[in-house]
Amino acid sequence: MSKRSADEEKLAGPLKGGDRPDAMEMDDKPNDMGEFEDEFEDEFESEDEIIEAGVDGRPDAEREAEEAAMDVDSGPGTFIVGRTKLDPGQTLSPDPTTYRMLHNLSTPWPCLSFDIVRDGLGDNRSVYPATMYTVSGTQADYSKANDNALLVMKFSGLSKMDGEDGESSDEEDEDEDADPILESKSIPLTSTTNRVRVHQTPSQDPSRPPTTLTATMTESTQVLIHDITPHLASFDTPGTLITPQQSKPVCTIRAHKSEGYAVDWSSRHPAGKLLTGDNDGLIYVTTRTDGGGFVTDTRPFQGHTSSVEDIQWSPVEDSVFASASSDGTVRIWDVRSKSRSPALSMQISATDVNVISWSGKTTHLLASGADDGEWAVWDLRQWKPKPGGGSKPGKADAVASFNYHKEQITSVEWHPTDDSIVAVAAGDNTVTLWDLAVELDDEESKDTAGVQDVPPQLLFVHYQKLAKELHWHPQIPGALVATGEEFSVFRTISV
Repeated sequence: MSKRSADEEKLAGPLKGGDRPDAMEMDDKPNDMGEFEDEFEDEFESEDEIIEAGVDGRPDAEREAEEAAMDVDSGPGTFIVGRTKLDPGQTLSPDPTTYRMLHNLSTPWPCLSFDIVRDGLGDNRSVYPATMYTVSGTQADYSKANDNALLVMKFSGLSKMDGEDGESSDEEDEDEDADPILESKSIPLTSTTNRVRVHQTPSQDPSRPPTTLTATMTESTQVLIHDITPHLASFDTPGTLITPQQSKPVCTIRAHKSEGYAVDWSSRHPAGKLLTGDNDGLIYVTTRTDGGGFVTDTRPFQGHTSSVEDIQWSPVEDSVFASASSDGTVRIWDVRSKSRSPALSMQISATDVNVISWSGKTTHLLASGADDGEWAVWDLRQWKPKPGGGSKPGKADAVASFNYHKEQITSVEWHPTDDSIVAVAAGDNTVTLWDLAVELDDEESKDTAGVQDVPPQLLFVHYQKLAKELHWHPQIPGALVATGEEFSVFRTISV
């Protein structure tokens, strides 16, 4: 594979590409504290022009004066984020009336993979300012590889938009207007992070928090498992010091001979069962023992003819998982198989399949995203083994497919409680929200006749520079966290 060509545009491809980002504007030595940037503070002091979506690129005053002079009521056209080209020096400014919450934050180095940590603050919460916990791995410049770290972070003071949800008390207004706070604990790494995932094991003592583990796939080919329980606890216990021993990996998996980007913990194995896939097309299973250690089965699952780009356990089957590959296939496996070969193999794209998401609500549905910008939904009940077997993958028909994005899909995820809502990130600098329950009737066709090539299922478009990965917050309904050049934490009024 030639996925690390120095000629490739920095950060332009999906996370699998592994290109190192250029250093961001910052002090030479990264520290543990990232910086929140409020989207609506007066932070734009450059000469770059900022325009609103739907505007033709000229300053509002100039455009409005011309329209008044010509006595025209209609604008020059519809601006479509990710499709309409900006002129040099122009950037997009979000419409604050379309968000319930919106905050941006930056870290010392780009964090192009992250995961959200479930907390003890309650489910289905809608109180502002919001608090959430995440873990992310950095991708430092090659010349500063030793600056890499696993960042355990607490975001607090995440206020709602001004005027959202009606009136509130003066005390609530004061709290909601407070600046967001980012706290972080840094675990040193000697290699960049390709992907990181979190797993929690419930404590047998109800008064104690769960054990929180992370699995970090690194460029070094090693997979590192850390126990970040003390790091999370330290945020709420002032004066707590993290010892060097607590920041060391509790396990280092050395089974892979090439680096990888596919990793997933099983939600159905509380102790901890981990899948990891690499660029050689090999998949390994690592299981936590009763004694708290980890054992990796050295017999890999084989079948893909190219790199394994993403992997996910079934949300309902203890032994079943799906994998996506740059060979254009999705394959379904059973860890009980003695042959270590896939039970089902389906060719779903002529390009790399970068990401998959298995619906947790309608568990026969699987979403996928590919290099050609198409994302699709598949009904696994329609996937059948080929008569007589054989190693050649079968062909599958999608339940729904969308080619709205014109660059590679870098992340896709089902809403945790609404089985018709899907979030998608793409290399065209956008995060899009989709409602698969929407159908276009004749009346709606008339209303959208002037907007070409925009599916009616498209709910929302959020601008995210170099969008790479996104996750719904499982305990704050409708809240999304996405990462690229920086983090975005937002909730729209449409979801």
